[in-house]
Amino acid sequence: MLIQPQGKLVPDFHEHLKVILLGTGTPRSFYGRSKSAAVVFAGSKSFLVDCGGGVVDQMIKAGIMPQRISDVLFTHHHSDHNSGFFDVFISSWRTHVIPDQVFEGRKVPMTVYGPTTTKEIIGKMRESFDFDVNLRVNYNKSTDVGANIEYVLSNEGVVYDNDGIKITAFEVDHKPVYPALAYKFEYNGQSLVISGDTIPVDNMVKYSEGIDLLIHESYNKEWLDALITQFPEQAVGLSNPAKYHTTTLEAAEIARKAGVKHLVLTHHIPAPMETEEAEEAYIQGVREIYSGPITMARDLMEFDLGKM
Repeated sequence: MLIQPQGKLVPDFHEHLKVILLGTGTPRSFYGRSKSAAVVFAGSKSFLVDCGGGVVDQMIKAGIMPQRISDVLFTHHHSDHNSGFFDVFISSWRTHVIPDQVFEGRKVPMTVYGPTTTKEIIGKMRESFDFDVNLRVNYNKSTDVGANIEYVLSNEGVVYDNDGIKITAFEVDHKPVYPALAYKFEYNGQSLVISGDTIPVDNMVKYSEGIDLLIHESYNKEWLDALITQFPEQAVGLSNPAKYHTTTLEAAEIARKAGVKHLVLTHHIPAPMETEEAEEAYIQGVREIYSGPITMARDLMEFDLGKM
């Protein structure tokens, strides 16, 4: 049968924390930059943090079958962080069969974690799926249990603590989007934080103290200022990121204060070309503030904390 085979898949078990960045972009569309999403692996668990548009395609490219996802964590509810939820929900629930391989669909409710606004927003999304879901259950005979969502809503505190895996949510500041969260993952003596979208906040330093990996959003102020000068009629839209995001230099200061072992910058505004020259220009001045390793995130980058 001339059916396209699956590519190389990530292992079913991870002894150490590992994260794959599925999307490093923003609401604006850039070539090679998908919307915000990352998968964190710990033991036999896979956690999807945010799910912007195109997230399932990115998972497939990364070797992650969507059927592995039963836990989705939202940092906040901007469209570039939640617009891919429909595809994740349905694709993870449906069994996928090709010659010699069967990927069993999700037979448990999807567990959705997020700020206290999450059930209201994602619940409305789920209601909009009813027509499709009813067909899947009654015609395709998908398990009806997988059509459900269980919610874990908390703006601050431990949201998951099982099998040696601990996930802590904490508030950040992305107003007018409120509430907005970051997440800290701890497993097997290693730790990482995913910032979500935020201005600099004390909580980020507090929860990132001594961690192995900080994945923090950032924008380049000089580049944005140059665009505003070039296109003054777009000044309002171009200047808004400064109101609720973090500059590259501010992210470096957070990493320095917290004693982070490795800083990864993501959610690039504006997105640089994927060249060493462009990325070095984007982080100009950062190395003078933070002396540890710095990585400019690209889509599908992997970080295995057991090998760092």
